[in-house]
Amino acid sequence: MTTQEILQHANSVKPEALFLTEDKKNNALNAMADCILSQSGEILAANAKDVEAAQGKISQVMIDRLMLNQSRIEGMAEGIRQVAALPDPVGIVYDKITRPSGVNVEKVSVPLGVVAIIYESRPNVTSDAAALCLKSGNVCVLRTGKEAHASAVAIVNAMRSGLEKAGLSPYFINLIEDTSRNSAQEIMTATGLVDLLIPRGGAGLINACVQNAKVPCIQTGTGICHVYVDKYADFSKALNIIENAKTSRPSVCNAMEVCLVDSAVASQFLPELWQRLVKNRKKNPVTLKLDEESYKILAGKENCVPAGETDFDTEFLDYVMAVKVVDGVEQATEHISAHSTHHSDCIVTENTANANYFVSAVDSAAVYVNVSTRFTDGGEFGLGCEMGISTQKLHARGPMGLKELTSYKYVVRGNGQIR
Repeated sequence: MTTQEILQHANSVKPEALFLTEDKKNNALNAMADCILSQSGEILAANAKDVEAAQGKISQVMIDRLMLNQSRIEGMAEGIRQVAALPDPVGIVYDKITRPSGVNVEKVSVPLGVVAIIYESRPNVTSDAAALCLKSGNVCVLRTGKEAHASAVAIVNAMRSGLEKAGLSPYFINLIEDTSRNSAQEIMTATGLVDLLIPRGGAGLINACVQNAKVPCIQTGTGICHVYVDKYADFSKALNIIENAKTSRPSVCNAMEVCLVDSAVASQFLPELWQRLVKNRKKNPVTLKLDEESYKILAGKENCVPAGETDFDTEFLDYVMAVKVVDGVEQATEHISAHSTHHSDCIVTENTANANYFVSAVDSAAVYVNVSTRFTDGGEFGLGCEMGISTQKLHARGPMGLKELTSYKYVVRGNGQIR
């Protein structure tokens, strides 16, 4: 089926989506979760083909991002059930006022319509996006990269089985068959057929959508995430936070890429950081790309190299981290302002004044005090799951959950009033 035909099918069920009750949505979501579990064998077999085809073409870190196992499939199903358990975001009356004329004005949440998601090699995005769209009364159009396409086909087939068991049209969930750039371009320019486009992936994909889209587009963020170790930091907390933020899953957008260290503690802290991230890690030690001051402290140690010109503006998505020594919280926030992608940035400190300064000065979607940046996630924020992390300020910012997939309209009721 062509991309245009798929978009037309998606639009054909948009009116039906407007009248879905909360019970119908939840029944369908739970049926989708059941079918993902019952068809896990087919999904794992398709995923194995994707992983085999990707070997030698993408990094092992990205292979891990692509790979599914039974535990991850169970996590996908659980994510769908969590969305089902959340309150319906449609039909909420945000504001209500009666004017002197007797006219009643209500501001009411409504679905967006057809939501298209262009994403790369994370199969779980397929189920997350479909679940969030259905619960918010939207129709989804999924366009994955070629690396994960077989996995996406199997996941969508399972979810469509759930829709049919619940008595809903399979066209509430649509997967683009063409994985070439042509289909992405068709979606970006599908004026009148796509109500919102959400790109989820690397900088190249996001920039292409932002620059070329003729349909409304959310700018989800690449994650050049910083952790600043203040001179008042608890070193044990700082080391635990940095190790988690950098190494727990380096291929995701909320993984830290840059460590900033106050000059007052750099000579004591950086050797401990090297010990934790390099010396103590027998598997996947981190490469530290060091500015001039930090290199003076760690020169000659294993996995320590001078930073290049672009290293503080790079989303490594790997076991690589840039390190810079700064003179205080003001210089740290100045560096973040110049180099951050406004995704997630953290200060580690026991000083309340410095923490408050950092929170006020850093203009990112999520700002942390003594917490790993890995918490920037829809599930961790209580949203069930997410469509992506928006780094822009209009309409949605941060993890995009159900509320961010709705708009609103004004409903005005009266009794024949004229102006």
